[in-house]
Amino acid sequence: MEIIRAKHMGFCFGVAGAIDMCHKVLKDEENNGKKVYILGMLVHNENVVEELRKEGFELVEEEEILSGEDPLNPGDVIIIRAHGTTEEIYNILNKKKVKIYDATCVFVAKIRKTLVEKEKTGYNIVFIGDKNHPEVRGIISFGQKVQVCADLEELKKIEIDKNKKYCLLTQTTLNKKNLEKIKSYLENTHSNVKILDKICGATQVRQEAVEELAKVTDVVIVVGGKNSSNTKKLYDISNNFNSNTYLIQDDKDLDPEWLKGKKRIGITAGASTPEEIVINIENKIRGIFNA
Repeated sequence: MEIIRAKHMGFCFGVAGAIDMCHKVLKDEENNGKKVYILGMLVHNENVVEELRKEGFELVEEEEILSGEDPLNPGDVIIIRAHGTTEEIYNILNKKKVKIYDATCVFVAKIRKTLVEKEKTGYNIVFIGDKNHPEVRGIISFGQKVQVCADLEELKKIEIDKNKKYCLLTQTTLNKKNLEKIKSYLENTHSNVKILDKICGATQVRQEAVEELAKVTDVVIVVGGKNSSNTKKLYDISNNFNSNTYLIQDDKDLDPEWLKGKKRIGITAGASTPEEIVINIENKIRGIFNA
């Protein structure tokens, strides 16, 4: 049995930067006697979040802040998660006079900035992504009127006025091939839509790598958080080329039956998945099958 890793996988620089910020903030602020909070899940990986809790961070949810039921007091410290948050949450936090550290991914921040700038210059915004995902909710909250579509089929259903100008933006983890289909459609039907490809570079190379991996292996194990958008995209892409694709969070989810009789085992990991988790899975496979 051979274990083959995807050429690109695991932590992206945005996730690594958010975790590094947490460690630095905790070190700097603990001496001040202040409570240090993280807004929601810093990244979409339960294992990472649990480790941060053990280190002394407390989590506060958007819903708590919006309802006024949060535990925040003036001077407390809060770290904005890598996915960012809504304009309303930023405003509330500022009014509470808490100390804010912003770990929003630079790609997410750039899309948010572009949206605001384009609206100011007269563009109507069309956004492709999951409207329920925190990244998307946060970005579009800074717009005045944003139409959100999950995919090409939803895009075809919205009204695009040929006498107005539009700008199309996307979630950072959108499947690159899906965007290409959208581009082709718009270029042939709506020349008044300006398409800005804002898919994260790290996301793109991971998607390309898992496709390549799925074509040359018997089984693909995709490792990542249950709520991770980029991990789900990796699973979907792999499954299109290899039906023996499985999504797991850690080694406890691994079923040895999936691997029986298989010679080439592929492994990839979402952008929020720590290297340690991948190593544990590889070691478990080797221990079971003497690989």
